[in-house]
Amino acid sequence: MARNIEIKARITDIDTCMHTAEKLSGSTPDILHQTDYFFYCSNGRLKLRVFSPEKGELIFYKRDDCTGPGTSEYEISATQQPEKLLRLMEKACGIRGVVRKTRTLFIAGRTRIHIDRVENLGDFLELEVVLSANETAENGISEAGRLMEQLGIKERNLVDCAYIDLIETQRNSTQE
Repeated sequence: MARNIEIKARITDIDTCMHTAEKLSGSTPDILHQTDYFFYCSNGRLKLRVFSPEKGELIFYKRDDCTGPGTSEYEISATQQPEKLLRLMEKACGIRGVVRKTRTLFIAGRTRIHIDRVENLGDFLELEVVLSANETAENGISEAGRLMEQLGIKERNLVDCAYIDLIETQRNSTQE
C-alpha cells in the first residue's frame, strides 16, 4: 500500500492560510467539490469520494487517530460510475455517514496541502507528505513539521480523527 504522513488542524483564518499555502506551492490551487460516503469497515476506513457523476474514487486507508503527524497507508481505485458503485457498496457494507466539502488543493513539492471547508464542521487544513516506497516515516514527519510551522499551525489546533468522526461526535452531542 502507498503511504504518507498526515496532519489535520482546525483553522480560524482561512485567508491567511490560503495565501501562505499559495506562496509555498508557487502556483494557483485546484478547487475540488467532494462528497465522501463512508462505509462500515472493521479494519480501517473505506469511502467513496465523488467528484462528479462520471468521476469518483474508492479509497481504503488505515491511520491511527492521533494529533500531530501520523502515518497513513492507503489504496485508491478510480471509477467512472460512482453512483453505481455507491449503490453496490451501500448494499454490501452500509453507509456510516457522508462528508461534503470544498477542497482547495495546493501542491508544495511532494506535499498536498488541503484547505477544506467542511459542511457543518468549519475550516480545516490537511497536509499529506507522500513517502517513497523505502522511505522512513521520520523524513515525512520532519517535512510536515516544517510546513506546519510555516503555515502557522499550532499544536492546540490539531485534530486527532477523520471528518466523519467529528460529524458523528457532533450528531451524538445534539441527540443528548
